[in-house]
Amino acid sequence: MSNADTIIGLTLLWLVQILLTNDDGIYAPGLAALEHELRQLGDVTVVAPSQEQSGVSQSITFLRPLVCTPVERASGCPAWTVDGTPADCVKIGLFECCRQRPQLIVSGINGGLNAGINVLYSGTVAAAIEGSTFGIRSIAVSLEQAAQPAFETAAGLARKIIKQLVDQATVDQRLFNVNIPTAALAGSATIRVVPMSPSRYGDQFIKRQDPKGRDYFWATTDPPPQDADQETDLLALQQGCVTVTPLQYNMTDHKALTAAENWNLTVDNGPQ
Repeated sequence: MSNADTIIGLTLLWLVQILLTNDDGIYAPGLAALEHELRQLGDVTVVAPSQEQSGVSQSITFLRPLVCTPVERASGCPAWTVDGTPADCVKIGLFECCRQRPQLIVSGINGGLNAGINVLYSGTVAAAIEGSTFGIRSIAVSLEQAAQPAFETAAGLARKIIKQLVDQATVDQRLFNVNIPTAALAGSATIRVVPMSPSRYGDQFIKRQDPKGRDYFWATTDPPPQDADQETDLLALQQGCVTVTPLQYNMTDHKALTAAENWNLTVDNGPQ
């Protein structure tokens, strides 16, 4: 067997079934850029919201039916648009759209970072969380906002990171959040595996009045805090590094659970 045959054989062994989604919508440029790159890694099925769903977290639609419509993509990949949330897209993608169960779910590329406490609100990250609940490795990818975001360059970098995560992560490491600052696109990028920052930010509102004199409020995106005392995703991003953060959806506080073994909690029907 020639060297070329060996390389082709190894490449075919790596090809995987990939479900691609996002929260910016089916026609977002970040989705198209990542779709193009992921086709080098496997067979891609696209299932994305029909409209932007930023900040919806892991909400799902169950009070009305979902409409799932096939769409044509320039890549030729099978694709559907769903009038629901990113989590809806993952669910319906797995059970109705994918011809085979995917081994990898990717969400992005989001226009704007999803780091720090924003992980809790992000529809991009929520789609990856939803995928991981089914035991499938899931990776969220976000790019720092810019006047002219370089999604194609970021997608090429994301593809390399995704392949390395799939190759090196253990079986039980299923959920990752990747953030790419614009500074990392200029040359060789440094990648740091760091925890998410728990610091709060984005709590400011602009107060205005509508033409009828009624007050309304517009949430702002004030700068994140400086995490100087410990290495976090926010600090690493401020330093121009790509961040990879392993996540988990089990939010149990095990330290508090252990402490609760000594509690004496009772319920009776007497007066309080």
